[in-house]
Amino acid sequence: MIFYILSALLMAVTAFLHSYFGEKRLLGPLFASKSSFLENPRGRRILRTSWHWQSGFMLSNAVVVAWPGIDEQLKLAIGLFWVAMGLQSLIRSRGKHVGWASLLGAGVFALIGALA
Repeated sequence: MIFYILSALLMAVTAFLHSYFGEKRLLGPLFASKSSFLENPRGRRILRTSWHWQSGFMLSNAVVVAWPGIDEQLKLAIGLFWVAMGLQSLIRSRGKHVGWASLLGAGVFALIGALA
């Protein structure tokens, strides 16, 4: 159970940092630019909403992983997905994306919990 808790904590921290720094370092500067898509208020709402909903899905994964009685196969699948996200982030950014380690770590902890 401890590995599920560690995984869930990393997922929650990742979700918070994703929303906070995404808003500060990506969305804010992007909205300040003069992109034609972003001049449309609807486009701005869609982008901001989808960004923060992604963080919400990260939190829902944390709840599922930490919740007692949830099927181990589901927790295994979530762990595999987080490992894949971490590896993809690491490889595609060549280690420059700050989130690869927490994505990968959360997935590894979930996998250890599911396989233990």
